[in-house]
Amino acid sequence: MIFDVDRIDSPALIVFEDIVVENIRKAIEMADFDVSRLRPHVKTNKTREICEMMIHEGITKFKCATIAEAEMLAIAGATDILLAYQPVGPKIERMKRLIETWPSVRFACLTDNKQTAQEIDRVFHKGINLLVNVFIDVNVGMNRTGLPPSQSQDLAEYILTLKHLRLAGFHGYDGHIHDTDLSARKQAADASFAVLNSVYQSVQTLVDYPLTLVVGGTPSFPVHIRREHVECSPGTFVFWDWGYSNSFPDLPFRHAAYILCRVISVPDEKHICIDVGNKSVASESLLPRIYFPPLFEITPVTHSEEHLVAAVPDSSLFPVGTLLFGIPKHICPTVALYEKMYVVENHQTVKEWKVIARDRCITI
Repeated sequence: MIFDVDRIDSPALIVFEDIVVENIRKAIEMADFDVSRLRPHVKTNKTREICEMMIHEGITKFKCATIAEAEMLAIAGATDILLAYQPVGPKIERMKRLIETWPSVRFACLTDNKQTAQEIDRVFHKGINLLVNVFIDVNVGMNRTGLPPSQSQDLAEYILTLKHLRLAGFHGYDGHIHDTDLSARKQAADASFAVLNSVYQSVQTLVDYPLTLVVGGTPSFPVHIRREHVECSPGTFVFWDWGYSNSFPDLPFRHAAYILCRVISVPDEKHICIDVGNKSVASESLLPRIYFPPLFEITPVTHSEEHLVAAVPDSSLFPVGTLLFGIPKHICPTVALYEKMYVVENHQTVKEWKVIARDRCITI
């Protein structure tokens, strides 16, 4: 229950700070309290304050998807930041500016081909003694980015010849793994990891320093965190969402983010219209895209830019103005739709946090 919701216009993103802290601590507990094994992905929260909360809990290494997210992390005080995205075009110059602006931060990025590696080296050649850490992105089954394992060693050997690149390790994202059954998920995660590990073992013999393995997301987190010498990159865990809680009941996280919305029209006795259109909740998946516990009999029917029409047993129970709290099916792109989030403590919205990295550029 929130006592001061009447002052909040809807739709709005509501976050319960105590549950965020609880989720962070559960992730640390799953890592046997060894924060060095955690490299959380911040694409979910995009918020400086939440990154500072993780840093306060001892986490110093992070993963991100944009230059803005990397800058946000540096502002927050992170000391080890992996841009889990291959920079091309102007992004390479922006990456260089990040390193120039925060020389004490260990920045890294991904690459999966010689041409891009050569271009990164060329851009960094413009700086004096500038060096960028790179992770080779290996395709472990996602079939989105990364190169086949058979080509990884050749790329590694090429990177080792470049003056301004330092081979830091290997990255593998297994976002294609969605098995609800943990044993089936483990089997799939083990298979993906075997692909990555074979490349790592082969290339490790070429250098005299330890290479790093960054692997997985939230669904495979409970599998990979049991391995030694890997860094795990869950992201959704800070907020959780309906999609993951429904698909992965073995994971211990709780819903910390909700969408506050209101009934704005009652077209007939079996339908209501809610002000949570596809500009307010991630809409890449099929309906339903938002859930209203404990009112499970609200069934979305149509979804447009500003409206969600839902079927209900009796619309007289939902007069115009009725307040509802929904849990997004996919929280990560939902957060990016909001400029700010309202933070709840002790049943009151006590502050607002700007979703600073929803923009593609902060200053760099």
